[in-house]
Amino acid sequence: MRELLTRIERASRLDRLGDSVQRRVMSIMRARRLRDALHGVWLGHPLHPALVQVPVGAWTSVAVLDLLRGQRRAATVLTGVGVAGAVPAAITGLNDWASLSREQRRVGLVHAVANQIALVLYAGSFAARLTGRHGAGRGLAYLGFAAASGGAYLGGHLAYKQAAGVNQAVPQLHRISDGWHPVADLTSLPEDQLVSRIIDDVRVLVYRDGDDITVMLERCAHQNGPLSEGSLTRIEGRACVVCPWHGSTFELTNGEAVHGPAATDQQLLRSRVVDGMVQAQLP
Repeated sequence: MRELLTRIERASRLDRLGDSVQRRVMSIMRARRLRDALHGVWLGHPLHPALVQVPVGAWTSVAVLDLLRGQRRAATVLTGVGVAGAVPAAITGLNDWASLSREQRRVGLVHAVANQIALVLYAGSFAARLTGRHGAGRGLAYLGFAAASGGAYLGGHLAYKQAAGVNQAVPQLHRISDGWHPVADLTSLPEDQLVSRIIDDVRVLVYRDGDDITVMLERCAHQNGPLSEGSLTRIEGRACVVCPWHGSTFELTNGEAVHGPAATDQQLLRSRVVDGMVQAQLP
């Protein structure tokens, strides 16, 4: 399996199709509010893995019910629930996929194809059950379950091996030692500007607004973009930093994700000023 997944990651032949699909997805989902909602910015957590629980749970239950007697009606209902739930899960997944790196998109494309095959098979199973052909419905459902399981495996590879959709900045916290660390002389920090400093070889972003100081991890939660090279903006009067790579936007006072593709907040460090020296420590 490792060799197969490595081949998919390196399959540049998938890029032509992947790039075309990416352009189509971005053209359809032009509205930023729509993309943010589908990313799960409002939830503070990627929305796609949460929605996936509906079809996965329903179809897994169908696989069990189909082995039992007298459960045709329940199996039919859950097959339909899974088909209905797979649609929003697929839409949010495509939205997330369009903002991934090229290697991630290759695996994500195969992941999506496997899930679409599963959806078609389960839709056929649902139709067969409704017309009384329960034997055919069971057969199609088990084929769909195999396809969905393969898709789930690829989804796990995306998350756990390729770090798609996870907060990629947080691991840097583990490189910062305990205790308070000097960051900068307060008088040396210009107001309303982004300043980069280093704590234990970890780069942090420092922002000053009068006496209020923000110290956050400098690498973007989405794809490790350099926030210190980003731009400042104000959204509803709140100072925010915009990542220069993919446009993820975070409020500087609390690290809250305001715009995606990042769905999780940017990690802040605790900060204080002692004798004119800005200090920071782990949250």
